[in-house]
Amino acid sequence: MEIALEQPAHARLITGEERELPVPATLRYRSTDPLAVHLDFPGEVSLDGRGAVWTFARGLLDAGLRGPAGDGDVRVWPCGGERTVVELHSPLGMALLQFDTPALERFLLRTCAVVAPGEEDLGEAVERGLSALFDGV
Repeated sequence: MEIALEQPAHARLITGEERELPVPATLRYRSTDPLAVHLDFPGEVSLDGRGAVWTFARGLLDAGLRGPAGDGDVRVWPCGGERTVVELHSPLGMALLQFDTPALERFLLRTCAVVAPGEEDLGEAVERGLSALFDGV
């Protein structure tokens, strides 16, 4: 049985002029994809108007709450005691977002209550991935 979590996350986009613009976002987690978290942005804040979903490792979020983490398209690090920065890179550019650390910690704790770290059953996720990869072959 799949368990899905969603939590609103109020982000602040840091602009080149060092201004902070509010950005609505939603954090999502599914027990059937236990290693990943999803960060959804609505259409009104995306370049194409269709919204955007960023998927990255739950472990990256966990590590980034304690210190700098990530070296790819998603990087996470603490910024003082109350904020956490999430840096997102795409071919179109980079976005620097700040989130309230307690909200991210709450979300992470909720995911761990659904599937504890180290207890992930990857069988179903691997099957889905292989199906998608070899669909129609």
